[in-house]
Amino acid sequence: MTSRLLVRLSVVAFALSMIVSSFAQTLTYRPTVRGTRAIVAGGHPLVAEAGMRMLHKGGNAIDAGVAATLAGSVIEFSHFAFGGEIPVIIKMAGKPQPVTINGQGQAPKLATIEFFEQQRKDPSKPAVIPSTGPTAATVPGVLDAMIVALQNYGTMKLADVMQPAIDLADGFPIDELRVQYIKNTRPAYEKWKDTTDIFLPNGEIPKVGDIFVQKNLARTLRELVEVERKNARRGRVAALEAARDYFYRGPLGKRYCDAIEKAGGLMRTGDLAEFRADIDQPTKVSFHGYDVYKVGFWSQGPAMLEALNLLETYDLKAMGHNSPDYVHTITEAIKLAFADRDRYYADPRFEKVPGAELLSKEYADVRRTLIDPKKASLEQRPGDPVNKKAIAQLIGFNLPQIDIPEAERAHDTTCVNVIDAAGNVFSATPSGAWLPAFVAGDTGIPISSRLQSALLERGHPNELKGGKRPRITLSPTLVMKDGQPFAALSTPGGDNQDQALMQVLFNITEFGMNPQQAVEAARFETRHFVSSFSDHTFSPGSMTVEKRMGEALAAEMKRRGHKVEVSDDFAPSAAPTIVIFDPKTKLIQAGADVRRGRYAMGW
Repeated sequence: MTSRLLVRLSVVAFALSMIVSSFAQTLTYRPTVRGTRAIVAGGHPLVAEAGMRMLHKGGNAIDAGVAATLAGSVIEFSHFAFGGEIPVIIKMAGKPQPVTINGQGQAPKLATIEFFEQQRKDPSKPAVIPSTGPTAATVPGVLDAMIVALQNYGTMKLADVMQPAIDLADGFPIDELRVQYIKNTRPAYEKWKDTTDIFLPNGEIPKVGDIFVQKNLARTLRELVEVERKNARRGRVAALEAARDYFYRGPLGKRYCDAIEKAGGLMRTGDLAEFRADIDQPTKVSFHGYDVYKVGFWSQGPAMLEALNLLETYDLKAMGHNSPDYVHTITEAIKLAFADRDRYYADPRFEKVPGAELLSKEYADVRRTLIDPKKASLEQRPGDPVNKKAIAQLIGFNLPQIDIPEAERAHDTTCVNVIDAAGNVFSATPSGAWLPAFVAGDTGIPISSRLQSALLERGHPNELKGGKRPRITLSPTLVMKDGQPFAALSTPGGDNQDQALMQVLFNITEFGMNPQQAVEAARFETRHFVSSFSDHTFSPGSMTVEKRMGEALAAEMKRRGHKVEVSDDFAPSAAPTIVIFDPKTKLIQAGADVRRGRYAMGW
């Protein structure tokens, strides 16, 4: 073989290797889902199908989002059930501004710091709100929030959007994830007969593929639909209101509360009667030509907005995707934003939250000076937004750090994102009432355990009070560009939701990835915050990077002072879906994370 031929072969081999490398970078474990009429993205294929069913019947994105949420409340019981909570962002075509719906229920009136202090078996140990059980519940907000969405922004009846959920409650083939959760959380729920009757049929853990039935829940959902039918002559909106009142002010709510009270819980019918899912205005910041919207300071969502303000002056693209500078800079910005979250965020009906000041560009300019480009912070450093100071005068809060049994730990959330061809958008983060949930008697409804996100610390903005909403982690997202919808995204992941969503968004806007590449790309997350769940741990400097990000990246993060844990690939706790929209071509695209079986369907 001549030297000239060898050279040619080597050139060809190099060219082929470059082509293969380039092609490999575009490969994803799932295809990007594309359509021109609508896309529904959620936490399970049957959840997405429920939403698509509404669209095929002529419904809009809100009808589809409500149906998908209700279906998820039946089939995704490991992470979300009917007695849980939900924040929603909605953008209607032709309306200039989006709105939010606050489907987070408040604490029962009987839920006080004194009550939980008296529950201590050992007075020398700190009081704690249980991570599950009859005393951990907030008012269930899902039904009311979905009815508010239907009444004001949807087109369909409750009978339409609830039918997929009823079908699933009658029976669906159970999957590996749900079986594993039933097994793992059994030590925490097996003391409650109404729970074990559902999740341990015949006293046994279901097998993958078994038809899993929730007969009491199916009956409850049919009761609600029947109330709507009987009131149909009054009109669609009034009939929906009648179904709502049947639960929040009627016999179904009484059975729900009676079961909780009998088990020693704090929920009463008056708590349900006082609840209403509020329609409100979102929080917002601009970032590199995009307008990013979140729900209010009763959620952690504005922390992502604070972090975006801090990062606005950096050339993230020039740093390089997942480079040491990129990972370090984003992590340090998140730490500062979460320090403010832990210090100031709370239910605005009870506390004066300096929201405008926290999201001002001037405050970000001051706070940004705390980011050391070469050294990780190991301190929690909330700022003083009112006086535009980088660090506030520190107020010591003695938050208990408690060891919670693994079977009782918070088990997360799901996500629903829908965009239709008209440009209607529904973004939600349904959550709560996950296993190991206490089931409220013959209603079949697992109850929320969100009360644990409140604090038993007098004087803290997020301290527990009867009638007050705990500050939650749930964080749906709407992104707009030039006055038109660009993206809807949300994720499970507890405290890690917003840092995952920010990375997914940057993967698209800064690095040109398509939606599926964006959700599958390697991610990192910090735990440098006070946990929003029962243990309320603070882990200074702690962060996780995926193994595929490389040994060199992990070593450099350690050199800068981060306390690095290398996780398995695709191990981070968040699992987003994102739907993006081009208003000119009507192209709609979606990415659904493979980490926890997210799924998207297009039309």
